Amino acid sequence: MRGDPQPTAPTGDASPFRFAVIVARFNAFVTDRLRDGAVAALREAGAADANVQVIAVPGAFELPQAARAAAETGRFDAVVCLGCLIRGETPHFDYIASAAAHGIAAAAGETGVPMAFGVLTTNTIEQATARAGEGPDNKGREAAAAAIEMATLYKSFSAATPRPFGFRG
Repeated sequence: MRGDPQPTAPTGDASPFRFAVIVARFNAFVTDRLRDGAVAALREAGAADANVQVIAVPGAFELPQAARAAAETGRFDAVVCLGCLIRGETPHFDYIASAAAHGIAAAAGETGVPMAFGVLTTNTIEQATARAGEGPDNKGREAAAAAIEMATLYKSFSAATPRPFGFRG
């Protein structure tokens, strides 16, 4: 059973930010739709086309590498990572899913650039296509909304007035 649905529409203003959208080509019949959902959500939230760069990589395993490289350029305020893993008959799915999740989290922590996790990990093709459909339930849209929210949060941290060490007021 799924919990209460979370808002999928971007809740912030994307206009001041630059985004990298890293998309795995493997399972492109799904990831292309995730990409389209993410880009649409960024545009709807005010991101200029020039401030959204789509970067394709071979598969989900390569997402963290490209996300880290994009973040390290200093050109992006947030990175959206999109991929699709569909469980097969071997443990390959588990290794790739784990590597992608841990790699993206590590890249975000080590670069200081927020990264949204839009990697589907499904048991069937039907589950994958349902999560990449048109409209607000598209997980690419959700990842873009998270990226906008996190870019806004990180900006608020940098805009805060520094306090002297030990200040508690």
